[in-house]
Formats: sequence, C-alpha cells, structure tokens
Amino acid sequence: MKINVLTLFPDMFTPLQVSMLGRALEDKKWDLNLVNFRDFTTDVHHHVDDTPYGGGAGMVLQIMPIKKALDSLEKKGKVIITAPQGKTFNQKMAKRWADEEQDLTFICGHYEGFDQRVYEMADEVVSIGDYVLTGGELPTMSMIDATVRLLPGVLGNSASAVEESFSHGLLEYPQYTRPAEFEGMKVPEVLMSGNHGKIAEWRLKEALRNTLLRRPDLLENREFTPEESKLLTEIKLELENKN
Repeated sequence: MKINVLTLFPDMFTPLQVSMLGRALEDKKWDLNLVNFRDFTTDVHHHVDDTPYGGGAGMVLQIMPIKKALDSLEKKGKVIITAPQGKTFNQKMAKRWADEEQDLTFICGHYEGFDQRVYEMADEVVSIGDYVLTGGELPTMSMIDATVRLLPGVLGNSASAVEESFSHGLLEYPQYTRPAEFEGMKVPEVLMSGNHGKIAEWRLKEALRNTLLRRPDLLENREFTPEESKLLTEIKLELENKN
C-alpha cells in the first residue's frame, strides 16, 4: 500500500517511521509519500490560506495549492480529509482500507479548515472523535497506524491483529506474563492449565466482561452466539452477586 499525505508539516510524521511500522517501511510492506502543499503555491510569500469570503474569524486553506499537490500524485487512490464533521474512524474502517485499497491519500488541515471545494475532492471525510485539534496530522497518523498494521507482514505475529480489541467487536481480554505471582497478585490458574479449550472460553468471557463494564455500547446491536449469550448471562449474575 502507498500512502500519500498532503501536509504543511511533513516533519511531524517521524513516529510512523520507527518501530514496527518503520521496519515495515524499510521492508517495503508499505510506502509513505509526504507532500508539502506549500511547495505548490505561486506567490512570493508562499501563502496557503486566506480570509474567508463573507467575513469571519480565522484563515481558510485555499484550494489551489492543494489541488495542484493532488494533481502531482501519480496515484491518489481513496482521498481522505480529516475533519471534526467527518464520520468517526473505527477498526472496521481501518480493516476495509487495509483489505480494499492499494493507495490512500490524506489531506491534513490547519487554521479554520478548508475552502469547501477541497472537501468536494475527497472520497471520505473522517474524524477520530468529537474534539478539535490544531491540525490534521495527529488524526492522520492515528489512522495510518491503525490501517498499516493490518497489512500482511507488518506485525510480527499475524494472529495479533485478529485477537486485539475491536477486531471482533469486543474489547480485548486481560493478558499476563511471568512471574505467575507478584506481590500477592496471581495469574488466573486457567491460563497455566494447558487446556486450550478452557483458555479460549475464559478469554471470550473476559472480553465480554471488559466490554460490558467499559464499552456497553458495543454490545447494543451485537448478534451474540449461543456461547456468548451463555457467558454474558454468567457475567451479569456474577456482577449482581458481587454487588
């Protein structure tokens, strides 16, 4: 997958070039093309923004340098703008992009947003939450990270992405490692039993428990398997008895 990013601050994208994603970049599992759209301005001072027609506070990013930067790309693929008014990014969206797209192009905003005609050049407008940041770089990095790590060969353990939070619509189950006991805190015995069937059942139950306690909204429209329904009933009884 090739990812293009149109940004005024390409130096901000260093985190994507280290650790697992950095190694995958070196191994050509994906490609990152950072484009400073200020380079496509034509005036002496390289302005990328201007005051809005009709008045108002703040400055608005102009269409011309962004359109020229887009036109310079050999392949754009799906064009994505990060903005608070967009649909909320989630794991399902990351999976769809990883599975279906060969190229992605992100346009990072600043100031009071884009000339409306920039939005019309995008295939999707996406937000990472109901809050406002100073620019689109951090949301873009989050979305790139979530997407690229799902590409084949990027994670060291191919099973990791399958078992993580949200991959099955549930939060992740608790995990433990050595020592088996630390300052009176013990690892659940089932995890050391060697009984893989029981371990799988425990993990599913604890994933359901975590989701019920921390993100019950994720369960509202879920179609439960018979096993999940049984375990969820057990969890609710345990919580009632605990209280």
